Amino acid sequence: MTDPRKIIIDTDPGQDDAAALMLAFASPDELNLLGITTVAGNVPLSYTSRNARIVCELCGQQARAVYEGADRPMVRDLVTAEHVHGKTGLDGAVLPEPTMKVQPQHAVDFIIDTIRREPEGTVTLCTLGPLTNIGLALQKAPDIAPRVRELVMMGGGFFEGGNITPAAEFNIYVDPHAAAAVVGSGIPVTMMPLDVTHQLMTTKARVARIAEIGTKPAATMVEWLQFFERFDEEKYGSDGGPLHDPTVIAYLLKPELFGGRHCNVEIELQSELTVGMTVVDWWRVSGRKPNVQVMRNVDADGFFDLLIERFARL
Repeated sequence: MTDPRKIIIDTDPGQDDAAALMLAFASPDELNLLGITTVAGNVPLSYTSRNARIVCELCGQQARAVYEGADRPMVRDLVTAEHVHGKTGLDGAVLPEPTMKVQPQHAVDFIIDTIRREPEGTVTLCTLGPLTNIGLALQKAPDIAPRVRELVMMGGGFFEGGNITPAAEFNIYVDPHAAAAVVGSGIPVTMMPLDVTHQLMTTKARVARIAEIGTKPAATMVEWLQFFERFDEEKYGSDGGPLHDPTVIAYLLKPELFGGRHCNVEIELQSELTVGMTVVDWWRVSGRKPNVQVMRNVDADGFFDLLIERFARL
């Protein structure tokens, strides 16, 4: 049996971030979660830090370390998504305020120190929100880049377009400069774009299977999903909404669920129309060197089977 893979989850919870955290908590044999870092994104930092701790306490994970990170993007003003996630980011279920404290160390310093301390090539960064904390860490400590095993991110889109503008996916749009720093860093990057997540719809049948688990974490997740879905059902006219962030954790647990190819990806920083666009050279026409493993296909039933099997462990 191989040792569990060492990961840091960088997140801006979000109902779908909560699902990703729950999937990681339920998989200790495969994943050794070294810490959770929070960033402003779906909602401001005060809420994302609160929400990460609420999810920890819901799942009996009070011993987890949560580190607060950047409260705004590297260059631009903060854009948030209360219209999707509600004012708190976890609207839909009423839970007690967390009693856990955040760690005194800043998330960026925790990321740097952890990557320097752990053996080279052993720490995987799992990013579920804007990439600000990682961008700042690379700016402050460029020596960490060759030490990172892999960075798996939920972000971007290509054939599917964007979801916050016609061209840009939300996480990249919020901090495109951080995203550009990440894809240009030499770290092996795997990208879970909207092209994958829009195949993972929380249909009524799938949500019913989560409800059947009958535990408090599962029942809370159902309430969160029912709130979260309303925006996408209205927007896309679909049965349920796409479940974005758990793809990052599912990929580490069962990479065979996903298919894609190694491409060059550049981040648009200049154009008012397309700022934050992930320019994916899928057809390899640019001659630029591939720098990102871009996923395009997913076994949706296999993904939800994994999610539901693991949720039942909590």
